[in-house]
This record gives sequence, structure tokens and C-alpha cells, in this order.
Amino acid sequence: MMLKGWNSRYNEIIKEFQYQRKKDNESAIILDSLLKNKNLLKDIKKLIENQNVFIIGAGPSLSNSIPFLKNKKNIKIVADSAVKLLVENGIKPDIVITDLDGDLDVLKKIGRTKTLFVVHAHGDNISKLNFVKNFKNCIGTTQTKPFGKLYNFGGFTDGDRAVFLASYLDAKKIILFGMDFGNRIGRFSNTKPSERKIKLKKLKKGKNLLEWLSSKTKSELFTTSYPVAGFKKISYRDLDIIIT
Repeated sequence: MMLKGWNSRYNEIIKEFQYQRKKDNESAIILDSLLKNKNLLKDIKKLIENQNVFIIGAGPSLSNSIPFLKNKKNIKIVADSAVKLLVENGIKPDIVITDLDGDLDVLKKIGRTKTLFVVHAHGDNISKLNFVKNFKNCIGTTQTKPFGKLYNFGGFTDGDRAVFLASYLDAKKIILFGMDFGNRIGRFSNTKPSERKIKLKKLKKGKNLLEWLSSKTKSELFTTSYPVAGFKKISYRDLDIIIT
């Protein structure tokens, strides 16, 4: 089952970024064939449902979030580019959202742990999909019609897909860290200078999708990062009050 209205959003993405639906479908078929037939969604739902969930991205404000995050036991759903800094600071991701363009060495290392991976298939990562064999606990997602062992929770970039996942699985509160949608790209995002323009365009689209989601979700939405319409901007001090 897909989020109502997602197919229209996907059609907009295909048109705006000139992606090929056929390649997305091809990638989805390959990922489905690589996944083990394990019903892990119930485990992910158990972590998220009715909980205060942290969504952590690799934006410029991520460094400022580390001291706060180190002292909190809340469920942490992490975009793959942010994983390395968290692990280096002793912060364990509970769920990693990835299309396999992050630090693969780090992902492989924590892939052997109990961390749950949500791997996304799209037309540009077909050559990397075999890497899912390194993940002990893994489910797959597609941005096309879900089938087989694949889900479609909605979302475009790793960061906003994490929010869509948390909303889909009925998180009580969703709080963003390091999710910056301005004109700066975080140094942890592994973005090459030649990719800066398209990265900023993707971030803008991700922000647009989160604003759309904010009008549909039942979760309470907050951000410690860049302002997003529909998300309440909140300080770490005030956040301590609402998550205790």
C-alpha cells in the first residue's frame, strides 16, 4: 500500500529530474531478488509506532547536534551520509536509510549488527545493489509501485524518506536533526563540487515533499535544523521538555 497521492509526486520527480521509470523498475526487480524473505517491517514498526523518533541527516547543522544526540536513547533513523560521524561519536543508528551512496565501509561494519537497513532502489544505483548482501537485517523500498519484498513509504532523498517512513509507521513525534534545506551542503554529505547543483535541487525537492507530508501525517513534526513549513522549529532545551 502506498501513501495516497504519492504517485502524483513521483510523476513530478520523473519529469523534473528526467529520470527513467523503466530504470527505476529494473532496479526494483534486482533489489527484490537480492533480499532475504524476512518479515522485518514488524520489527521496524515496533521501534517507531507511538514513539518520539529522531531523524538525522548530514546537513551543516549535524555537528551541533552531536552532544545532544549522545545523551538520548530515542530511536534514531539516520540518512546514510550521517552514519559515519555518528558512529565516530559512539552514537548507534537504530535504522539506516540508504540508496548506497554513503561510506560503504562504515555501512558494511554496522551492517553486521542489529541495526536495521532500509535500502532504496532507483535507476542510478543498480550497480551498487549487490552490496545489500552485507546487511544482516534489511528491507527494500522503491519509488515505483511496491511488489514482492519491496515497500514504498514515499520520499525522495535519504533524509526525507526517513521522515516518510516514520510517519507511515505512526511515530508520535518526529524531530529533525542535521536536516538543512538551504544553500549550504554539509561536509559529511560526500557531495563532489560537480554535483553541488543537482544536490541543492534534490534538497529543495525533499523539503517540498516534507511540506506536502506535513498536511497529511498524524505525527507531530519538529525540526532543530532549517525551517520547514509544517514543522515546529524547536531548541534543544525545549526539545528536552517534550521528549521526556
